[in-house]
Amino acid sequence: MEVIPAIDLRDGKCVRLFQGDYARETVYAEDPMEVARRWLDCGAPRLHVVDLDGAKAGAPANLDVAGKIAATSDVPVQLGGGIRTPEIAVRALSMGISRVMIGTAAINDPNFVSLLCRDHGSESVVITIDARDGLVAVDGWTSDTRVAAIELVDRMQSVGVANFLYTDISRDGTLTEPNYGAVEEMVRRTDGELIAAGGISSIEHLLSLAEIGASGAVVGTALYTGGIDLIAAIDVLSTKADTC
Repeated sequence: MEVIPAIDLRDGKCVRLFQGDYARETVYAEDPMEVARRWLDCGAPRLHVVDLDGAKAGAPANLDVAGKIAATSDVPVQLGGGIRTPEIAVRALSMGISRVMIGTAAINDPNFVSLLCRDHGSESVVITIDARDGLVAVDGWTSDTRVAAIELVDRMQSVGVANFLYTDISRDGTLTEPNYGAVEEMVRRTDGELIAAGGISSIEHLLSLAEIGASGAVVGTALYTGGIDLIAAIDVLSTKADTC
């Protein structure tokens, strides 16, 4: 299972939000490039970059920063936040982003997702399932829908999607624990890969997610506060995989 560091961008800085609340922000670094280099030096297998400004506004605001991270990274970089048109998705991919993460547009324009999978391959697309009480939230988690997380998985698999990222919003940034029940349900429902996020605060949590069958785990706050040592986490997960 991949341990994937999160780099959340707002106003050009690296931040973390508590439960997706833009009013409860902690700035961890002024220079996201410095943060990216830190995680790469620790052996990160992939970087998870989210344009929080773009997610809220509906169009990327930190695409150039994300592109610079991708250009200087020797591992895949996945980017989300405001990617809601084919033009923006293609631009991001052309800048070296390996996978675009799509959330709001998966609800509002599933045909866009279908065409993106067809034209650029399903491996270039990750659908983000951001859920609050089992229902999908959109527009940077500021608006709730009546679409169940499981229902969105079914819809997206029907148009060719193979990769999903599930986040329990109520646990994101809280350093509590993942919603194991929801993650397990999503893993069972998904034919492809399921990355988990939200509430991860220890290596034990990562091991439990691997046991459930998650293909990856996005870790944010716990890395920035030192609760999880990335090098140690990668080593433990690698050792676990070798013994299975």
